[in-house]
Amino acid sequence: MIRIGTSGWSYDHWNEVLYPRGTPARSRLTYYVGEFDTVELNGSFYRWPADATFTDWCRQLPAGFTMSVKAQRGLTHFRRLRSPEAWTPRFERYWDLLGTHNEALLMQLHPAIERDDQLLDDFLAQLPRHIRVAVELRHPSWDDPAVYKVLERRAAAYVVMSGPGLICREVATSDLVYVRMHGPGADGDRMYDGSYSDDALRRWARQLRQWDHDDHRVVVYFNNDLGGHAVRNARKLRQLVSGE
Repeated sequence: MIRIGTSGWSYDHWNEVLYPRGTPARSRLTYYVGEFDTVELNGSFYRWPADATFTDWCRQLPAGFTMSVKAQRGLTHFRRLRSPEAWTPRFERYWDLLGTHNEALLMQLHPAIERDDQLLDDFLAQLPRHIRVAVELRHPSWDDPAVYKVLERRAAAYVVMSGPGLICREVATSDLVYVRMHGPGADGDRMYDGSYSDDALRRWARQLRQWDHDDHRVVVYFNNDLGGHAVRNARKLRQLVSGE
């Protein structure tokens, strides 16, 4: 199972890339689900949606479509994973409300959070066991096999990152492999900018097929939304993976 989509679906600069110019914001999801089979909810990082919003999305999403949800920065960036008790009931509710459309709960750590294996282990131990969790570890100090063992023990997915200044390790720590494509990081590209070359996407397609062959569930989200590159890159990677 390989799913490829983007981080978010509603951007003004995607007019005439994904949806016709002038498409109301409330209708953009309709165009998105007509082309892709998964999406990463990025807006939840800034403001956690109401339960009714998750219920509405569940009604709109077609069968077989999945959504990953990014945890709110109040937990990951302000509390820095400490005292998650106030958040776990919200996670359980949204997971129940999305039902079969759930993919994973994304925890993107603040880039300044340095390696702390005990903090990571304690945090993951407090999350509901039935929720698939993916963890994006931005600080380079986390790049260690012992950290991967913590994730494996807690059945959490290591987020494979591609982007300027990020360490890219093609590591699988659970049945889920979660890949975030923040931009190629070449020729002075900024984060969330630039377009991946066809050669780079071919290499990723080979890696995705290998993970799939090894019985992993694979999701890929392009986050280089500027200029609509995420949409174009997701389309191209999907073609390469399917052999079109």
